[in-house]
Amino acid sequence: MKLAIISDIHSNLEALQAVLAHIDSMNVSAVYCLGDIVGYGANPDECVEVMRSRNIQSVAGNHDKAVIGSISVEHFSEAARRGVEWTRSNISSRNIEFLSGLSYQLQVDNALLVHSSPDSPESFRYLFDQEDAEESFGVLKDTICFVGHTHRPAIFCEDGITQILDRGKRYIVNVGSVGQPRDGNWRSCFALYDTEQFSVNYIRVDYDVESTIQKIIAAGLPKKLADRLLIGI
Repeated sequence: MKLAIISDIHSNLEALQAVLAHIDSMNVSAVYCLGDIVGYGANPDECVEVMRSRNIQSVAGNHDKAVIGSISVEHFSEAARRGVEWTRSNISSRNIEFLSGLSYQLQVDNALLVHSSPDSPESFRYLFDQEDAEESFGVLKDTICFVGHTHRPAIFCEDGITQILDRGKRYIVNVGSVGQPRDGNWRSCFALYDTEQFSVNYIRVDYDVESTIQKIIAAGLPKKLADRLLIGI
């Protein structure tokens, strides 16, 4: 079974549509999302509607929780706070209800899906490197855990070395970001997980980034949120 795992859409409708169109051209059994459907971008309602219409299961991201008021934006950057505030005024009550129903984790086959880290998914801890990941391996019972949150694709193995999946070891895999990549590549990123082969491949997809940028500027959102899309930071 092949699963497409997406994350960190951040109200980027053009990126989401391009990624889903690419997924539709592949032999994929299901699509799952690791959260942060909203925040930063100018199409929160439309992105949630796409998720609803396609019945894509998702966990909750920190921006999703912030928009519904479940967590504080005290530690968010200024641009992120403004994005949350703007989103609250530009999203329907039915889509707020949808975001409110998202859980912190999902179990799929032999994999755990969370937004940030398996050790404390509700705290939205960042896993930037192997040292960060070590805390999670202490509690991870599953063979593989998929995460987002950093917007940077990465594979962490419990041995601190292995990058190619081996059924005898445990892994934490960051799938990257659909709507706001931060690994120096502006193209959307998602992961294709083959449960039978026990393999992960990263897929990059071009999208109409200029339209997304113009929407952010027209909405009065921070220009930084538009500029960073061109360079993937």
